[in-house]
Amino acid sequence: QVQLVESGGGLVQAGGSLRLSCAASGRTFSSFAMGWFRQAPGKEREFVAAIRWSGISTYYADSAKGRFTISRDNAKNTVYLQMNSLKPEDTAVYYCAAGRRAGPYDYDYWGQGTQVTVSS
Repeated sequence: QVQLVESGGGLVQAGGSLRLSCAASGRTFSSFAMGWFRQAPGKEREFVAAIRWSGISTYYADSAKGRFTISRDNAKNTVYLQMNSLKPEDTAVYYCAAGRRAGPYDYDYWGQGTQVTVSS
């Protein structure tokens, strides 16, 4: 089992920045690919970004490219999502996930989510 706890969400004005963190505990964090997903009200959950276990390769949804950066610190069992130039359409609950393959794929473990609200 892997337990994931997100933090760093909040209310920010359009154009602002937030950094989300996801702390992992349980099984070896460094062996998992990690992903960030989001779900806006009335919409399906969508892929945002992912990073391989080594941290060398990253993957982004088109909506995140150029604005968001995913990174990980295996020594701290933590994955981050730096979000810049935020837009109102980025408003959603953001979830981190751990799985076997980095990208918009199925993941085995999920956090509870953290709310991000971007005001116009």
